[in-house]
Amino acid sequence: QVQLVESGGGLVQAGGSLRLSCAASGRTDRSYRMGWFRQAPGKEREFVAAISGSGSSTYYRDRVKGRFTISRDNAKNTVYLQMNSLKLEDTAVYYCAADQNPTTVRDTRSTFYDYWGQGTQVTVSS
Repeated sequence: QVQLVESGGGLVQAGGSLRLSCAASGRTDRSYRMGWFRQAPGKEREFVAAISGSGSSTYYRDRVKGRFTISRDNAKNTVYLQMNSLKLEDTAVYYCAADQNPTTVRDTRSTFYDYWGQGTQVTVSS
């Protein structure tokens, strides 16, 4: 079993930056695909970014491409989401997830992920 704990969320002004962290523990596997998802009030959970086990491949939804960067430090069992140029529409609860049977980083469906963190709130204000 893998446990994921997100941190780094908070309140930030539009145009600002924030870095989220996801610490993994338990039966971690460096081959797992790691992803970030978010859910805004009244909306369905949506894909944000994913990274392959080695960290060599990444994939982003179009709305965050060029602004967000996903990375991982396997020595620390941690994945990060650097968020720059934040917009009001980025306000959501952000979730870290792990896929133990990855196919490609381009798989965006949340149902393909096996482990989830509790989420961290990101609020962007004007």
